[in-house]
Amino acid sequence: VQLQASGGGLVQAGGSLRLSCTASGRTFSSSYVMGWFRQAPGKEREFVAAISKSGGSTFYADSVKGRFTIPRDNAKNTVYLQMNSLKPEDTAVYYCAADSFVLTTRSHDYDYWGQGTEVTVSS
Repeated sequence: VQLQASGGGLVQAGGSLRLSCTASGRTFSSSYVMGWFRQAPGKEREFVAAISKSGGSTFYADSVKGRFTIPRDNAKNTVYLQMNSLKPEDTAVYYCAADSFVLTTRSHDYDYWGQGTEVTVSS
C-alpha cells in the first residue's frame, strides 16, 4: 500500500484546511484503519485522529476534538483530515498512516505511512 498525503499549506489562525490521503495498491475499501499523526519541530510525532475500516468509528486527540474530523471515502481510496479553527500550535508536518487491524492511537501499530504534508498556522 502506498499513501500519498496532500493539502498542506499556510493558513491564518482560525482558518481551515483539508488534508487528503490517497491509497494505492491493495484494495483500500474496508481493509485498513486510517490515522493521521503530526510532528511539530523539535517534538515527537503525536496522534491526531483515526477512523475505523468502515468509517463507523472515529477517535480524536483531545487537542483537536471538536475542531478536526476524519472522514473517509472508500470508493475513492481516500481519507481526509478536515481541520477547522486552526491554531498556531497545530503547525506541524502531518502524516497519514494505515493499520491492518484495530483502531489505535499508537504509531507503532500502523503498517504504512505517507510522506507527510506541512501545515503552518500563522498567528
